[in-house]
This record gives sequence, structure tokens and C-alpha cells, in this order.
Amino acid sequence: MNKKASVTIYALMIGLLVILLGLYLAPSVVEFNNTTMTSLDCNNTSINNFLKATCIAVDLGGFYFIGAIILIGGGFFVIRIIF
Repeated sequence: MNKKASVTIYALMIGLLVILLGLYLAPSVVEFNNTTMTSLDCNNTSINNFLKATCIAVDLGGFYFIGAIILIGGGFFVIRIIF
């Protein structure tokens, strides 16, 4: 087996590992977001604008974190396929 094929298989395994890590961390990130949003009282309609912005940032933070991990893992796949 040539060196490029073995490096490609290794990169695909690393990419798959990173994607699985992101999926494994998803429930704990969602639980953290729910706990934080409960402690900030995000369901209250009379909170000020700063707390509303914080609630929105916390709500989107989990999506961005998990999405970034999955994109990094997908990057390993794409880089090894292209190059």
C-alpha cells in the first residue's frame, strides 16, 4: 500500500472520530444550555434586553459548538478526498 492511501485512511478515521465526538457531546451541551436558560429565566417576557440577548446567545451556542466540531471532522474527509 502506498503512503498516500494509508494517510487517506488515517485521515478518514480521524474525521470520523471527530464527528462521533461531536455527536457524543451533543446531549451534555443541550443539557448545559437548558440549565443555563432556566437559571437566566429566559421564559420570562419581562426581562431586559441584555438578558434576552444572553438567552439568544446561549441558545445558539450549542448549535455553533456542535456544528463546528462536525465541520472540522467533515474537513478531514474533504481535504483527503481533494488532495
